[in-house]
Amino acid sequence: MGLSIQKVNKIYQSGGTEFHALNDINLEIEIGEICVILGPSGSGKSTLLNAIGGIDQVESGSIAINDWNVSSLKNKQLVTFRREMVGFVFQMHNLIPNLTVYENIELAANISEAPLKIDEMIKAVGLEGMADRFPRELSGGQQQRVSIARAIVRKPKLLLCDEPTGSLDSNTSKEILTLIKQVNRNYNTTILIITHNQAISQMADRVIKLKDGRIDSVSVNDTVYEPERIEW
Repeated sequence: MGLSIQKVNKIYQSGGTEFHALNDINLEIEIGEICVILGPSGSGKSTLLNAIGGIDQVESGSIAINDWNVSSLKNKQLVTFRREMVGFVFQMHNLIPNLTVYENIELAANISEAPLKIDEMIKAVGLEGMADRFPRELSGGQQQRVSIARAIVRKPKLLLCDEPTGSLDSNTSKEILTLIKQVNRNYNTTILIITHNQAISQMADRVIKLKDGRIDSVSVNDTVYEPERIEW
């Protein structure tokens, strides 16, 4: 079993007005897939990602990942689910500024029962020799590499990426996407990437387009491109 979403709805209240951020979302994603979720601002991409990751609760419907029924978990169970199952990579790297590269990754490793080796993670993301640097001493692309290492050191089954290349130039973006692809290959990690950049869909197994909180289309790519071959 991979990721199964059935009839999911998310409603926000603003004064006396209801805003339907997600409307009857139905989705199936297989283990080990890279899935790109496309849509303009306000289409529900981040809301869907947060619901899958157990950050936001939904009003109705079910979200199931492997043996976890995310939509029915209570607060303590959600903490365990996120710790054991999910890694997050955001556009804003969210590194702790007064901790080194090693310490930022170590912080995530310490909440896992069987983390990967930190030195191996630093090498895997191409930051050898930078373990003692602070975030302010790194480029944006290097900070995003730390963010990815921090996310995967716990060996999550699911990696959720929210605009991971949104603040990067095209060359650095390809480097980061190549790294994400390597994570998928090395650990069979299921990866969801939300983006407004349609070019990134070329590296996906499955492409989902959202519009006004609804799924507009779902397609499977016959040809999946390596990130370095993506045309921006």
